[in-house]
Amino acid sequence: MTTPAGPRARLAELGVELPPVAPPKGIYVPAKKVGTQVWTSGQLPLVGGELPATGLVGAEVSVDDAKAYARIAALNALAAIDAVVGLDAVASVAKVVGFVASAPGFGGQPQVVNGASELMGEVFGSSGEHARSAIGVAALPLGAPVEVEVVVDLA
Repeated sequence: MTTPAGPRARLAELGVELPPVAPPKGIYVPAKKVGTQVWTSGQLPLVGGELPATGLVGAEVSVDDAKAYARIAALNALAAIDAVVGLDAVASVAKVVGFVASAPGFGGQPQVVNGASELMGEVFGSSGEHARSAIGVAALPLGAPVEVEVVVDLA
């Protein structure tokens, strides 16, 4: 179940505003309702349409910075979900997938993707508990250090 105040009110309590939905950089939609779920496309940590950093985590980008960027990407995913169904329609977070542009030998992907997972818990309480994958990749679009996808179940 969601937090008593609801996810939008919880965001306000956290002092966090949903950003505008990032326009697609290709031929896709930011989020799509499929049955009783909403699936987001991969969301980058765009702030005002710009990446706060580019590069590989474990080289040009620190783990702490990448974790913060994963949180921003997850917030962008929530904005995409909100635009399709409204956050108050979310019953639970089913899955979070995080892609981390990783320097050779870097194995800290789980710590980076925790930034996204922690946001889900803060916004949805126990309903934010989810299955997750944290995947290291050689490169991401636009040179982003992280990309996050989210799947939610609807009430």
